Amino acid sequence: MKPTSDQAMTALAPVRAALLRTARDEAQGLLDRADREVAALLGEARATARSLLEEASRQGERDGAAAARSIRADARRMARARTLAVRREAYEELRRRAFARGRALREDPAAYPAVRDWLRQRALRLLGPDAEVTEAPDGGVVGRSAGRRAECTLDGLTARALDRLGAEVEALWSP
Repeated sequence: MKPTSDQAMTALAPVRAALLRTARDEAQGLLDRADREVAALLGEARATARSLLEEASRQGERDGAAAARSIRADARRMARARTLAVRREAYEELRRRAFARGRALREDPAAYPAVRDWLRQRALRLLGPDAEVTEAPDGGVVGRSAGRRAECTLDGLTARALDRLGAEVEALWSP
């Protein structure tokens, strides 16, 4: 007897929840580190800006005011660029770990057969019952039928889970 879609979803619920929980925990750790790095960078930028501001002030009130505006803008741009770079690094690390954990599911003899069967059923629903369904190298299946193709792989499942996080990912590094 093949598991139903609901049974597969129920079987996958703890795995998905564990993946999301682990991803959030790891992302929070990365974001905490990123916050510390950003704070240090901002401190350095502010110290540099203050030093340059004092030097500019000695050169004259008018020249100093223009230089201060430029320095503050540069410092803000540098801080923003670093913040965005750290966020990008955190998101890429989250993706890397999520994909690694998703692929590791293939090595779980207790869970993988049910997941593979669920993915096979999904491919058949998408392409029809006459579709040819084969095992994908990194886990999951690939279905083919009448010039159409459906990749129901662990990587695809992981990518969709990350995509469904959407704006929720932004919350990982927002105060």
